[in-house]
Order: sequence, then structure tokens, then C-alpha cells
Amino acid sequence: MHSVQIADQTFVAASPASVGKGLEDASQWRRWWPGLDLEVREARGEKGVRWLVDGEVKGTMEVWLKPELDGALLHFFLHGEPSASLGPSELRRLVRKLRLAGKAMSFELKDRCEAGKLPGHAPSFQAEG
Repeated sequence: MHSVQIADQTFVAASPASVGKGLEDASQWRRWWPGLDLEVREARGEKGVRWLVDGEVKGTMEVWLKPELDGALLHFFLHGEPSASLGPSELRRLVRKLRLAGKAMSFELKDRCEAGKLPGHAPSFQAEG
């Protein structure tokens, strides 16, 4: 079992393709995860992205997009080991920082993809379809 085990999910009222487009911009990755060096292992479009991770943590990371109701479930996973030897409190701080970074990324994509959508109304991709 890895020392860093992060799993989170966020519902986004937008198509998986729209959310996937938001993940394509590699310049955002450094902003979302400044201590991580990411190498795309698999770009899956509307299904998300899988990365190899180096930097503060060595391991794997994935954003998996699953169609759900009138939108997408954005699943975020990060599994690995810290690059440096860390004590228990340092490890907890690192995991918390990375967990919050993942949630910030999820909420940023959610805000961007849902911009202009009124509560209780279908996402625009359904109205256009």
C-alpha cells in the first residue's frame, strides 16, 4: 500500500467531453500541482487523463470522468510514495496539501464547465443535443 493514497469525486453538471477539454491544457497542471512533474501515460478525452508522477511524490495520478445523470462524475486518484523521507506529521501535511490541490482542480473545472448554467436547469449540452 502506498503512503499517499488520495481518492475523491466531484459531480459536474456538464458533459464528460467538456470536462475532459478542461484537462487538456498542460500549463494548468503545474498551477494545480506545483510540486509534481506529470507525464501523460494515457490521454483519454471524455474519459479523463492518466499520468506518471514525479517530484514530491513518485507514482500515478488519474482524473477519470464517468457519465452520471445530466453530467459527469470527476474521480481524482493519486497514489505514490514521497520522494523524500518524511516523518508522520510531514506526510500528513503533504497528503493534505495534495488532497486540497485535487479538490481545487475539481472545483475550478466545475465552476468553468457550469458557468452560465442556472440551478435546476439541464446543462447546455443537453439543450443543444
